[in-house]
Amino acid sequence: MNTQTNLLTLADGQQMPQEGFGLYKVTGQSIISSAVASAYQAGYRLFDTAQLYKNEAEVGQALTDLHVPREKLFVTTKVAEENQGYQRTITAVKDSLHKLQLDYVNLLMIHWPIERAFFDSWAALEELKKQGLTKSIGVSNFQVIHLQYLATQAAEMPVVNQVERHPRLNQAPLVKFDQDHHIITQAWSPLGRGTILDNPTLKAIGDHHHKSAAQVVLRWHLQSSVAFIPKSVHEARIKQNMAIYDFQLSDQEMDQINQLNNFHRTGKEPALVYEYNKKW
Repeated sequence: MNTQTNLLTLADGQQMPQEGFGLYKVTGQSIISSAVASAYQAGYRLFDTAQLYKNEAEVGQALTDLHVPREKLFVTTKVAEENQGYQRTITAVKDSLHKLQLDYVNLLMIHWPIERAFFDSWAALEELKKQGLTKSIGVSNFQVIHLQYLATQAAEMPVVNQVERHPRLNQAPLVKFDQDHHIITQAWSPLGRGTILDNPTLKAIGDHHHKSAAQVVLRWHLQSSVAFIPKSVHEARIKQNMAIYDFQLSDQEMDQINQLNNFHRTGKEPALVYEYNKKW
């Protein structure tokens, strides 16, 4: 098994690599080009960016420079809060496609739920899918209540919900809700922004398998049937994050990692973003 063969089938039928490459806070053309090339060489095929990251043009150039068939890439972007609203979303996504040098993205998401344009933004994603500008539509940072609210008016529901998830915030109820409603949970900050890697439990499990704590955590995501998008600009770390397909965590080890949950967020609280209509 590897990331090219380990695919999750979305509710709309599209297949998505379970492990992808995150590009949050990666800036500069040379750095992005090098990271994307290293990731592709290591086996990554899913590349995740967003309007908020302000690097879509650089990511687009890096992907173009790979000179690989479009169908070999799974590209994701997300609509920023200031671009939400029906027409504003459509205009912004077309601009994103221009920057990415693509005719379509594989997955288009609402980046954060906001009250101001909650239903209008989703209606725009449904329209963009009809136009063939994205193959799948999803959301990011939606809690159960946001998904339930969306269901009251949506013509179709998200196939992916990308949320902060790591051992300190395992999101078990949300993951269960997503599974019950045929939504793939995708973890951003899957390593807790490094805040968990000195945990003695993770180190002990890693020592047992001759793996790093980071590899143990990524394997935990993998065996939880959750998608995940680690990021790094260092070639060695990029390769290491992919070297998780040659060992298996026991049920006891999985439970030990689940018990590390202490509801600690490294990012913003989605309910407050919704209320204030902005992330910052």
